[in-house]
Amino acid sequence: MGVTRALLDTREAFDGVAAGYDRSNRDNPLLCAMRDRVQRTITALVPPGSRLLDLGCGPGTDATTMAIAGYRVTAIDWSPAMVDEARRRVVDAGVESSVDVQHVGIHEVDRLEDAAARFDAAYANFGPLNCVADLAAAAPRLAATLRPGGLLIASVIGRVCPWEIALYAARGNWSRALIRFRRGVVPVPLDGRTVWTRYISPGECERAFAPAGLRRVSLRALGLLTPPPYLQAFADRHPALVDRLQRAEDRCAGWPVLRGWGDHFVIVMRKA
Repeated sequence: MGVTRALLDTREAFDGVAAGYDRSNRDNPLLCAMRDRVQRTITALVPPGSRLLDLGCGPGTDATTMAIAGYRVTAIDWSPAMVDEARRRVVDAGVESSVDVQHVGIHEVDRLEDAAARFDAAYANFGPLNCVADLAAAAPRLAATLRPGGLLIASVIGRVCPWEIALYAARGNWSRALIRFRRGVVPVPLDGRTVWTRYISPGECERAFAPAGLRRVSLRALGLLTPPPYLQAFADRHPALVDRLQRAEDRCAGWPVLRGWGDHFVIVMRKA
């Protein structure tokens, strides 16, 4: 799979779901809980009034929330349909003076109109870094947008998801149970189209950004004890159980070894 074909397929897939993407996310309590924890990480580490770069902003859900919380946000996405959705959401929320949405992919972040402005922090929620065909090549471009001491806060789709391994192993589907351990890009279906995804471990993420001068500050698991978002039906049937699992996960999500597992992990890196 060539880089250009993978990028075009992925863009087409997200274009196709853009209109209903925010609604489907809001209807999924597992996704909402994950989003909330990423947003809380941002607000705990970056003071209001700071300049944020939203990497792979999708329909603008995080960008709008951050603007309402007092941040100035530049939001970018490779999908033109997602960019249109984000611009509409920003206007509807009345925060257009605080959010600038641009049609720019993460792999071409140096095309940003204000790339030299040096952001206080960049964030990527729900795995947009996994869709970057060559993360090591994109890393120095991303790092260049951050001021010295600036942060990269990323929710990344990891390699070790205990729920997923157990679920598909129990069904005897070992190729699906172990899919995250494949090297290179993997085709992931999305509403009849294909998103090309590269599963990434925390160590691989750190190694991609280390030459660009970013070092890890913190790491925690997301979706370690709670089921992954595609098991929404299970969560809907067992809300009390999922709530208990979420509280237990929040207690152990930062423990060594476990912090790099889960459906996602949240890694915070600081630029020297």
